[in-house]
Amino acid sequence: MSDDDHTGQDGFEHELPESLLPYDDWVEDAYREVMLRAIEHVAAEGLPGAHHFYLTFRTNRPDVIIPARLRAQYPEEMTIVLQHQFWDLALDRDKNIISVGLSFGGVGSILVIPVSAITAFADPHIRMALRFVSSMQDDEDIEIPEDAVEPDDIDPAHHPEVRIEEPPADEEKKEAEVVSLAAFRKRPPT
Repeated sequence: MSDDDHTGQDGFEHELPESLLPYDDWVEDAYREVMLRAIEHVAAEGLPGAHHFYLTFRTNRPDVIIPARLRAQYPEEMTIVLQHQFWDLALDRDKNIISVGLSFGGVGSILVIPVSAITAFADPHIRMALRFVSSMQDDEDIEIPEDAVEPDDIDPAHHPEVRIEEPPADEEKKEAEVVSLAAFRKRPPT
């Protein structure tokens, strides 16, 4: 049965009428707002208990700022884990971007991720996972600012809005993980 079909009380499938209201867009916006509120809360209060986030985003978007070595390693999509070791998590609602400091291979980096580049968000502690439709049509309108730089090349004197710090010294903290969200995807019934 397709998404446009519906089984009526008579047991027969009936095609649903086309909606003149953008329900799919509204639902997507509501789910993104849930993710943004979770990120804002953690940015202000820290991660409570065993909560942690998996954040999947498209790396091939020109407005995503990540180290060149990560873009080369993950040319289309990447998942980061916000759990043990991250710093300066921030959500800028005016610019609609999330930034976070993570360590990859012992090198601290600031990642700047537009909300529209995020394709999935999960909190495995409560087995919640949200998938988003990435805005493919937005890619054509994206222009890279002339002063855009990769995090490894950032000079804080020229970019005071970005702070690059070493991760907090704590031996029990782990290096950032890059993982697959396959475990959280719905599997077809067998």
